[in-house]
Amino acid sequence: MLASETSPLKQTPLHALHLARGAKMVPFAGYDMPVQYAAGVLKEHLHTRKEAGLFDVSHMGQLVLKAKSGKVADAALALEKLVPQDIVGIAPGRQRYAQFTNNEGGLLDDLMVANFGDHLFLVVNAACKEEDEAHLRAHLSDSCEIVALADRALIALQGPKAESALAKLCPDVSSMKFMDAGPRRVADIDCFVSRSGYTGEDGFEISVPADKAEALVTALLDNPDVLPIGLGARDSLRLEAGLCLYGHDIDTTTTPVEGALEWSVQKVRRSGGARAGGFPGADKILAQFADGAGRRRVGLKPDGRAPVREGAALFADAASTEQIGKVTSGGFGPSLNAPVAMGYLPTALSTAGTTVFAEVRGQRLPLKVAATPFVPNTYKR
Repeated sequence: MLASETSPLKQTPLHALHLARGAKMVPFAGYDMPVQYAAGVLKEHLHTRKEAGLFDVSHMGQLVLKAKSGKVADAALALEKLVPQDIVGIAPGRQRYAQFTNNEGGLLDDLMVANFGDHLFLVVNAACKEEDEAHLRAHLSDSCEIVALADRALIALQGPKAESALAKLCPDVSSMKFMDAGPRRVADIDCFVSRSGYTGEDGFEISVPADKAEALVTALLDNPDVLPIGLGARDSLRLEAGLCLYGHDIDTTTTPVEGALEWSVQKVRRSGGARAGGFPGADKILAQFADGAGRRRVGLKPDGRAPVREGAALFADAASTEQIGKVTSGGFGPSLNAPVAMGYLPTALSTAGTTVFAEVRGQRLPLKVAATPFVPNTYKR
Protein backbone atom coordinates (compact mmCIF):
# COMPACT_ATOMS: atom_id res chain seq x y z
CA MET A 1 0.00 0.00 0.00
CA LEU A 2 2.99 2.33 0.38
CA ALA A 3 3.36 4.26 -2.86
CA SER A 4 6.53 3.40 -4.72
CA GLU A 5 5.92 5.25 -7.96
CA THR A 6 7.80 8.47 -8.71
CA SER A 7 4.70 10.50 -9.63
CA PRO A 8 3.92 13.39 -7.28
CA LEU A 9 1.96 12.41 -4.20
CA LYS A 10 -1.63 13.58 -3.99
CA GLN A 11 -2.80 15.52 -0.95
CA THR A 12 -6.07 15.29 0.95
CA PRO A 13 -8.03 18.45 1.80
CA LEU A 14 -6.62 18.17 5.36
CA HIS A 15 -2.94 18.12 4.34
CA ALA A 16 -2.14 21.60 5.70
CA LEU A 17 -3.85 20.74 9.00
CA HIS A 18 -1.71 17.61 9.38
CA LEU A 19 1.48 19.62 8.86
CA ALA A 20 0.34 22.35 11.26
CA ARG A 21 -0.27 19.71 13.93
CA GLY A 22 3.18 18.19 13.56
CA ALA A 23 2.30 15.01 11.68
CA LYS A 24 5.02 12.77 10.28
CA MET A 25 3.97 12.25 6.67
CA VAL A 26 4.55 9.13 4.54
CA PRO A 27 3.50 7.98 1.04
CA PHE A 28 0.42 5.74 1.15
CA ALA A 29 -1.68 4.62 -1.83
CA GLY A 30 -0.37 7.57 -3.86
CA TYR A 31 -1.12 10.15 -1.14
CA ASP A 32 1.02 12.05 1.36
CA MET A 33 -0.58 10.83 4.59
CA PRO A 34 0.05 11.24 8.35
CA VAL A 35 1.55 8.07 9.87
CA GLN A 36 1.66 9.60 13.36
CA TYR A 37 1.55 12.87 15.28
CA ALA A 38 3.67 14.08 18.21
CA ALA A 39 1.96 11.71 20.69
CA GLY A 40 3.23 8.68 18.75
CA VAL A 41 1.56 5.48 17.58
CA LEU A 42 1.26 3.82 21.02
CA LYS A 43 -0.45 6.78 22.71
CA GLU A 44 -2.66 7.43 19.69
CA HIS A 45 -3.79 3.80 19.69
CA LEU A 46 -4.59 3.73 23.41
CA HIS A 47 -6.30 7.14 23.28
CA THR A 48 -8.66 5.85 20.58
CA ARG A 49 -9.53 2.81 22.71
CA LYS A 50 -10.13 4.99 25.79
CA GLU A 51 -11.48 8.29 24.43
CA ALA A 52 -11.79 9.33 20.76
CA GLY A 53 -9.48 9.46 17.76
CA LEU A 54 -9.93 11.39 14.53
CA PHE A 55 -8.58 9.90 11.28
CA ASP A 56 -8.24 11.45 7.82
CA VAL A 57 -9.36 8.79 5.33
CA SER A 58 -10.01 11.20 2.47
CA HIS A 59 -7.75 9.14 0.20
CA MET A 60 -10.53 6.55 -0.04
CA GLY A 61 -12.95 6.60 -2.97
CA GLN A 62 -16.52 7.85 -2.64
CA LEU A 63 -19.01 7.00 -5.39
CA VAL A 64 -22.71 7.39 -6.12
CA LEU A 65 -24.54 4.60 -7.99
CA LYS A 66 -27.93 5.71 -9.27
CA ALA A 67 -30.26 3.69 -11.50
CA LYS A 68 -31.37 5.43 -14.68
CA SER A 69 -34.90 4.28 -13.79
CA GLY A 70 -34.69 6.37 -10.61
CA LYS A 71 -35.40 3.29 -8.46
CA VAL A 72 -32.81 2.43 -5.83
CA ALA A 73 -33.86 -1.24 -6.07
CA ASP A 74 -32.68 -1.27 -9.69
CA ALA A 75 -29.28 0.11 -8.65
CA ALA A 76 -29.12 -2.58 -5.95
CA LEU A 77 -29.97 -5.38 -8.40
CA ALA A 78 -27.34 -4.05 -10.80
CA LEU A 79 -24.65 -3.99 -8.12
CA GLU A 80 -25.53 -7.58 -7.15
CA LYS A 81 -24.06 -8.61 -10.54
CA LEU A 82 -20.63 -7.66 -9.15
CA VAL A 83 -20.80 -8.57 -5.43
CA PRO A 84 -22.01 -11.67 -3.51
CA GLN A 85 -23.93 -9.60 -0.95
CA ASP A 86 -27.66 -8.88 -0.57
CA ILE A 87 -27.75 -5.26 -1.75
CA VAL A 88 -31.51 -5.21 -2.41
CA GLY A 89 -32.03 -5.96 1.29
CA ILE A 90 -30.17 -2.88 2.53
CA ALA A 91 -32.92 -0.68 4.01
CA PRO A 92 -32.88 3.08 3.42
CA GLY A 93 -30.55 4.68 5.94
CA ARG A 94 -28.45 1.51 6.38
CA GLN A 95 -25.14 0.26 4.98
CA ARG A 96 -23.45 -3.11 4.46
CA TYR A 97 -19.94 -4.48 3.94
CA ALA A 98 -19.37 -6.02 0.49
CA GLN A 99 -16.66 -7.25 -1.88
CA PHE A 100 -16.12 -7.03 -5.63
CA THR A 101 -15.28 -10.56 -6.85
CA ASN A 102 -13.44 -11.74 -9.96
CA ASN A 103 -14.21 -14.74 -12.16
CA GLU A 104 -11.93 -16.97 -10.05
CA GLY A 105 -13.78 -16.04 -6.85
CA GLY A 106 -10.98 -13.74 -5.68
CA LEU A 107 -11.53 -10.25 -4.30
CA LEU A 108 -10.92 -7.14 -6.40
CA ASP A 109 -11.64 -4.88 -3.41
CA ASP A 110 -13.83 -4.63 -0.34
CA LEU A 111 -16.21 -1.74 0.13
CA MET A 112 -19.12 -0.24 2.03
CA VAL A 113 -22.52 0.17 0.35
CA ALA A 114 -25.18 2.48 1.82
CA ASN A 115 -28.80 3.02 0.73
CA PHE A 116 -29.47 6.77 0.68
CA GLY A 117 -33.10 6.41 -0.43
CA ASP A 118 -32.88 7.17 -4.15
CA HIS A 119 -29.28 6.03 -4.76
CA LEU A 120 -26.45 3.93 -3.34
CA PHE A 121 -23.37 5.50 -1.77
CA LEU A 122 -20.15 3.46 -2.01
CA VAL A 123 -16.83 3.85 -0.17
CA VAL A 124 -13.92 1.92 -1.71
CA ASN A 125 -10.23 1.55 -0.90
CA ALA A 126 -7.77 4.22 -1.99
CA ALA A 127 -5.41 1.93 -3.90
CA CYS A 128 -8.30 0.42 -5.89
CA LYS A 129 -10.59 3.38 -6.46
CA GLU A 130 -9.75 4.06 -10.12
CA GLU A 131 -10.04 0.36 -10.98
CA ASP A 132 -13.28 0.05 -8.99
CA GLU A 133 -14.84 3.00 -10.81
CA ALA A 134 -13.77 1.55 -14.17
CA HIS A 135 -15.20 -1.85 -13.14
CA LEU A 136 -18.55 -0.26 -12.28
CA ARG A 137 -18.61 1.70 -15.54
CA ALA A 138 -17.68 -1.35 -17.63
CA HIS A 139 -20.48 -3.49 -16.22
CA LEU A 140 -23.26 -1.17 -15.00
CA SER A 141 -23.23 1.91 -17.28
CA ASP A 142 -26.18 0.63 -19.30
CA SER A 143 -28.51 0.78 -16.31
CA CYS A 144 -26.82 3.14 -13.84
CA GLU A 145 -25.13 6.49 -13.51
CA ILE A 146 -21.80 6.25 -11.70
CA VAL A 147 -20.49 9.47 -10.14
CA ALA A 148 -17.13 9.75 -8.39
CA LEU A 149 -17.35 12.29 -5.55
CA ALA A 150 -13.84 13.72 -5.89
CA ASP A 151 -14.76 16.95 -4.11
CA ARG A 152 -15.40 15.37 -0.71
CA ALA A 153 -13.17 14.53 2.24
CA LEU A 154 -13.76 11.56 4.55
CA ILE A 155 -12.95 11.48 8.24
CA ALA A 156 -13.43 8.81 10.89
CA LEU A 157 -14.15 9.57 14.54
CA GLN A 158 -13.62 6.42 16.62
CA GLY A 159 -13.70 5.44 20.28
CA PRO A 160 -15.97 5.38 23.34
CA LYS A 161 -16.23 9.20 23.40
CA ALA A 162 -16.89 9.55 19.65
CA GLU A 163 -20.65 9.81 20.13
CA SER A 164 -20.50 12.55 22.76
CA ALA A 165 -17.95 14.50 20.69
CA LEU A 166 -19.96 14.32 17.46
CA ALA A 167 -23.30 14.90 19.22
CA LYS A 168 -22.10 18.38 20.22
CA LEU A 169 -22.11 19.23 16.51
CA CYS A 170 -24.97 16.94 15.41
CA PRO A 171 -27.38 15.80 18.16
CA ASP A 172 -29.05 13.35 15.71
CA VAL A 173 -26.11 10.95 15.82
CA SER A 174 -26.94 9.75 19.33
CA SER A 175 -29.94 7.82 17.96
CA MET A 176 -27.90 6.11 15.21
CA LYS A 177 -27.05 2.41 15.52
CA PHE A 178 -24.09 0.46 14.10
CA MET A 179 -24.22 0.61 10.25
CA ASP A 180 -26.86 3.34 10.11
CA ALA A 181 -25.90 5.80 7.35
CA GLY A 182 -27.28 8.86 5.62
CA PRO A 183 -27.22 12.63 5.20
CA ARG A 184 -26.83 14.67 8.41
CA ARG A 185 -26.04 18.31 9.18
CA VAL A 186 -22.86 18.45 11.26
CA ALA A 187 -21.73 21.88 12.53
CA ASP A 188 -24.14 23.39 9.96
CA ILE A 189 -22.40 21.50 7.13
CA ASP A 190 -24.24 19.02 4.90
CA CYS A 191 -22.48 15.70 5.46
CA PHE A 192 -23.03 11.95 5.01
CA VAL A 193 -22.58 10.14 8.34
CA SER A 194 -22.36 6.42 9.03
CA ARG A 195 -22.01 4.75 12.42
CA SER A 196 -19.12 2.49 11.46
CA GLY A 197 -15.36 2.39 11.25
CA TYR A 198 -12.17 0.35 11.10
CA THR A 199 -11.02 0.12 14.71
CA GLY A 200 -13.48 -2.24 16.44
CA GLU A 201 -14.69 0.73 18.50
CA ASP A 202 -17.99 2.54 18.30
CA GLY A 203 -17.61 5.49 16.00
CA PHE A 204 -18.55 7.34 12.86
CA GLU A 205 -17.34 8.00 9.34
CA ILE A 206 -18.21 11.46 8.01
CA SER A 207 -18.13 12.48 4.35
CA VAL A 208 -17.82 16.27 4.12
CA PRO A 209 -17.39 18.73 1.22
CA ALA A 210 -13.65 19.23 0.72
CA ASP A 211 -13.80 22.98 1.30
CA LYS A 212 -15.51 22.48 4.67
CA ALA A 213 -13.32 19.62 5.91
CA GLU A 214 -10.75 21.65 7.80
CA ALA A 215 -13.42 23.65 9.64
CA LEU A 216 -15.23 20.46 10.70
CA VAL A 217 -12.05 18.71 11.83
CA THR A 218 -10.90 21.77 13.74
CA ALA A 219 -14.27 21.92 15.54
CA LEU A 220 -13.94 18.23 16.50
CA LEU A 221 -10.32 18.62 17.64
CA ASP A 222 -11.32 21.57 19.87
CA ASN A 223 -12.80 18.86 22.12
CA PRO A 224 -10.02 17.68 24.51
CA ASP A 225 -11.36 14.10 24.27
CA VAL A 226 -10.42 13.99 20.56
CA LEU A 227 -6.87 13.54 19.25
CA PRO A 228 -5.71 13.29 15.62
CA ILE A 229 -4.58 9.74 14.82
CA GLY A 230 -2.23 8.60 12.05
CA LEU A 231 -2.09 5.54 9.82
CA GLY A 232 0.24 3.70 12.22
CA ALA A 233 -2.37 3.45 14.97
CA ARG A 234 -5.13 2.91 12.39
CA ASP A 235 -3.30 -0.26 11.37
CA SER A 236 -2.69 -1.55 14.91
CA LEU A 237 -6.31 -0.82 15.88
CA ARG A 238 -7.77 -2.68 12.88
CA LEU A 239 -5.37 -5.59 13.45
CA GLU A 240 -6.51 -5.96 17.09
CA ALA A 241 -10.10 -5.86 15.75
CA GLY A 242 -9.29 -8.71 13.34
CA LEU A 243 -10.28 -6.59 10.33
CA CYS A 244 -8.81 -7.26 6.89
CA LEU A 245 -6.55 -4.83 5.05
CA TYR A 246 -7.11 -5.17 1.31
CA GLY A 247 -3.96 -6.12 -0.58
CA HIS A 248 -2.59 -7.86 2.49
CA ASP A 249 -5.14 -10.12 4.25
CA ILE A 250 -7.42 -10.39 1.22
CA ASP A 251 -6.67 -9.90 -2.47
CA THR A 252 -7.43 -11.24 -5.95
CA THR A 253 -6.25 -14.73 -4.90
CA THR A 254 -8.44 -15.08 -1.78
CA THR A 255 -12.14 -15.95 -1.79
CA PRO A 256 -14.64 -14.75 0.83
CA VAL A 257 -14.66 -18.28 2.32
CA GLU A 258 -10.87 -18.53 2.49
CA GLY A 259 -10.82 -15.02 4.00
CA ALA A 260 -13.26 -16.07 6.79
CA LEU A 261 -15.80 -13.57 5.45
CA GLU A 262 -18.73 -16.01 5.11
CA TRP A 263 -20.73 -13.83 7.52
CA SER A 264 -20.76 -11.08 4.87
CA VAL A 265 -22.56 -13.22 2.24
CA GLN A 266 -26.26 -13.30 3.08
CA LYS A 267 -28.32 -16.48 2.59
CA VAL A 268 -30.36 -14.99 -0.24
CA ARG A 269 -27.20 -15.00 -2.42
CA ARG A 270 -26.08 -18.51 -1.42
CA SER A 271 -27.20 -21.82 -2.97
CA GLY A 272 -30.93 -22.22 -2.38
CA GLY A 273 -31.44 -18.48 -1.88
CA ALA A 274 -33.90 -16.44 -3.94
CA ARG A 275 -31.06 -14.63 -5.77
CA ALA A 276 -28.32 -17.26 -5.43
CA GLY A 277 -25.19 -16.68 -7.48
CA GLY A 278 -25.14 -14.31 -10.43
CA PHE A 279 -21.88 -12.66 -9.34
CA PRO A 280 -18.35 -13.24 -10.70
CA GLY A 281 -16.77 -16.42 -9.34
CA ALA A 282 -20.09 -17.66 -7.94
CA ASP A 283 -19.46 -21.29 -8.87
CA LYS A 284 -16.22 -21.45 -6.91
CA ILE A 285 -17.44 -19.40 -3.95
CA LEU A 286 -20.72 -21.30 -3.55
CA ALA A 287 -18.88 -24.63 -3.88
CA GLN A 288 -16.62 -23.54 -1.02
CA PHE A 289 -19.69 -22.69 1.08
CA ALA A 290 -20.87 -26.26 0.50
CA ASP A 291 -17.58 -28.16 0.72
CA GLY A 292 -15.20 -25.83 2.55
CA ALA A 293 -11.96 -24.29 1.32
CA GLY A 294 -8.46 -25.70 1.62
CA ARG A 295 -7.10 -22.74 3.57
CA ARG A 296 -8.44 -20.13 5.93
CA ARG A 297 -7.54 -16.74 7.37
CA VAL A 298 -6.93 -17.06 11.12
CA GLY A 299 -5.87 -14.97 14.06
CA LEU A 300 -2.44 -15.78 15.48
CA LYS A 301 -0.92 -15.02 18.88
CA PRO A 302 2.87 -15.36 19.01
CA ASP A 303 4.39 -16.71 22.20
CA GLY A 304 6.61 -14.15 23.92
CA ARG A 305 7.00 -10.47 23.05
CA ALA A 306 8.47 -10.49 19.54
CA PRO A 307 6.05 -9.40 16.79
CA VAL A 308 5.75 -11.65 13.74
CA ARG A 309 5.44 -9.47 10.66
CA GLU A 310 3.68 -9.73 7.31
CA GLY A 311 5.33 -12.22 4.98
CA ALA A 312 6.66 -14.58 7.65
CA ALA A 313 6.41 -18.21 6.53
CA LEU A 314 4.36 -20.60 8.68
CA PHE A 315 5.26 -24.25 9.40
CA ALA A 316 3.47 -27.11 11.18
CA ASP A 317 6.38 -27.75 13.56
CA ALA A 318 9.81 -26.44 14.54
CA ALA A 319 11.74 -28.68 12.14
CA SER A 320 9.53 -28.99 9.02
CA THR A 321 10.86 -27.68 5.72
CA GLU A 322 7.39 -27.56 4.12
CA GLN A 323 5.80 -24.11 4.33
CA ILE A 324 2.07 -24.42 5.07
CA GLY A 325 1.01 -20.78 5.15
CA LYS A 326 2.10 -17.21 5.73
CA VAL A 327 1.45 -14.20 7.93
CA THR A 328 -0.48 -11.43 6.14
CA SER A 329 -0.59 -8.83 8.94
CA GLY A 330 1.37 -8.70 12.16
CA GLY A 331 2.56 -6.31 14.80
CA PHE A 332 2.33 -5.31 18.44
CA GLY A 333 -1.15 -4.96 19.98
CA PRO A 334 -0.90 -2.04 22.42
CA SER A 335 -4.28 -2.81 24.04
CA LEU A 336 -3.12 -6.37 24.77
CA ASN A 337 0.51 -5.42 25.46
CA ALA A 338 1.39 -8.41 23.28
CA PRO A 339 2.03 -9.24 19.62
CA VAL A 340 -0.86 -10.29 17.34
CA ALA A 341 -1.04 -11.41 13.72
CA MET A 342 -3.29 -12.80 11.02
CA GLY A 343 -2.46 -15.22 8.25
CA TYR A 344 -3.50 -18.21 6.18
CA LEU A 345 -3.26 -21.84 7.25
CA PRO A 346 -4.64 -25.13 5.92
CA THR A 347 -8.22 -25.42 7.17
CA ALA A 348 -7.28 -28.59 9.08
CA LEU A 349 -4.90 -26.47 11.21
CA SER A 350 -7.19 -23.44 11.60
CA THR A 351 -8.83 -24.43 14.92
CA ALA A 352 -8.21 -22.06 17.83
CA GLY A 353 -5.48 -23.36 20.10
CA THR A 354 -3.49 -25.09 17.34
CA THR A 355 0.26 -24.37 17.57
CA VAL A 356 2.20 -23.48 14.42
CA PHE A 357 5.63 -21.93 13.86
CA ALA A 358 6.77 -18.79 12.06
CA GLU A 359 10.23 -18.33 10.66
CA VAL A 360 11.68 -15.04 11.92
CA ARG A 361 15.33 -14.19 11.26
CA GLY A 362 16.26 -17.84 10.89
CA GLN A 363 14.46 -18.96 14.04
CA ARG A 364 11.16 -20.82 14.46
CA LEU A 365 8.83 -18.96 16.82
CA PRO A 366 5.66 -20.69 18.10
CA LEU A 367 2.22 -19.09 17.59
CA LYS A 368 -1.23 -20.22 18.62
CA VAL A 369 -4.24 -19.94 16.36
CA ALA A 370 -6.64 -17.54 18.11
CA ALA A 371 -10.18 -16.31 17.61
CA THR A 372 -10.64 -12.77 16.34
CA PRO A 373 -11.27 -10.03 17.26
CA PHE A 374 -8.33 -10.00 19.68
CA VAL A 375 -10.00 -7.05 21.47
CA PRO A 376 -13.82 -7.19 21.90
CA ASN A 377 -15.62 -4.72 19.64
CA THR A 378 -17.86 -2.05 21.14
CA TYR A 379 -20.29 -1.32 18.30
CA LYS A 380 -23.61 0.25 19.33
CA ARG A 381 -26.19 -2.17 17.95
